Amino acid sequence: MELLTTNNVWMMVCTALVFFMHLGFAFLEIGLTRQKNTINILFKNIFIITVGLLLYCLVGFNLMYPGFAEGSSGIFGFAGFGLDSPLTAEGALDLTYNEGYTYWTDFLFQGMFAATAATIVSGAVAERMKIVPFMIFTIVYVGFVYPIAGSWKWGGGFLDTLETPFYDFAGSSLVHSVGGWAALVAVWLLGSRIGKFKDGKPQAIPGHNIPLATAGVIILWLGWFGFNGGSVLSADPSLTSLTLVTTCLAAAAGGVVAMLVSTVMFKNLDLTMFLNGILGGLVGITAGADQMSPTDAILIGAIAGAIIVFAVSFIDKIKLDDPVGAIAVHLICGIWGTLAVGIFGALAGMDQFISQLTGVGAYAVFCIVTSFIIIFALKKTMGIRVSEKEELEGLDGHEHGMDAYPDFRMNEH
Repeated sequence: MELLTTNNVWMMVCTALVFFMHLGFAFLEIGLTRQKNTINILFKNIFIITVGLLLYCLVGFNLMYPGFAEGSSGIFGFAGFGLDSPLTAEGALDLTYNEGYTYWTDFLFQGMFAATAATIVSGAVAERMKIVPFMIFTIVYVGFVYPIAGSWKWGGGFLDTLETPFYDFAGSSLVHSVGGWAALVAVWLLGSRIGKFKDGKPQAIPGHNIPLATAGVIILWLGWFGFNGGSVLSADPSLTSLTLVTTCLAAAAGGVVAMLVSTVMFKNLDLTMFLNGILGGLVGITAGADQMSPTDAILIGAIAGAIIVFAVSFIDKIKLDDPVGAIAVHLICGIWGTLAVGIFGALAGMDQFISQLTGVGAYAVFCIVTSFIIIFALKKTMGIRVSEKEELEGLDGHEHGMDAYPDFRMNEH
């Protein structure tokens, strides 16, 4: 009982840290975009958290953990609507659910992860997507697509039953690439912001509050202590400590290498590239944080940092407009982190690498197809792009009727 209490308290602390990450995402997104769209971005982020938790309660949790029957395909299952109260016949809380945490903690921890996938898309489509279509997309993607994808590994589905099981410790693929693939499709179907490309060349559209974006990245780094630390699913001192060390080292290496590579390429010390390098390192280590040595973690983070710089440049080159670098950070570094499990650490080997590649391919196909169907249907029925006037004047006034930074003047006496 005492061990369960200790483990459960740690898991609840990690749940709170993952919840806190949503503030980090909000700060990062509004900091890297223009002032006139701040309310719009904050509204989307709050909508994702609130509706995401309700949907995860109603259908998502039981889609993600359906209890696949022996001999099933391991692709789709559903354990029923709502949450079941895990009580014994005497009415006491059933302590046999899991030695690491209670049923309720399990739901809440996993629910925090679910909302993250749509938050990734929010940043990529910032400043030009209509709010209502985005809300509809969030409902379908968080409510159904994410939990089905998650069930393939974390719910004991077909990727978990391969001869060499696919491995994704905390979600480089299951969370980050699931959001990243949808972001890629959404950005392609939406088109770029007005003024982003001139004569085929990308133009900088500076964010309005870089200090806030920096605060967002620091908050996200802190939140990753819960994201990866909680994925140990207990308070095991050795494994939890190792996971936090590898997480931090990868983040640090990602930031430093992104800073160095971007300085060589662009001849300036770009803070935003530095920040995205940190996030790239965090995403990269997430799939195998519990399997890596400190040296492995530094190498994975360093490679992720370099990938960020080249990925951001490549995305600009193919004329995709991603205001916050979400595709580079969450999709491309998510793929890298997933494959890195087969290259570094305790699981390294060709069989594991092939399983990791299988998982990457499965999530790519599923997420591209589902997100395309959802967003393309919305585009053809209600439209997904705001008008030119609305985009130029800002979404805050047109879609929300308010300003994030109203002018306050002292009354003159």
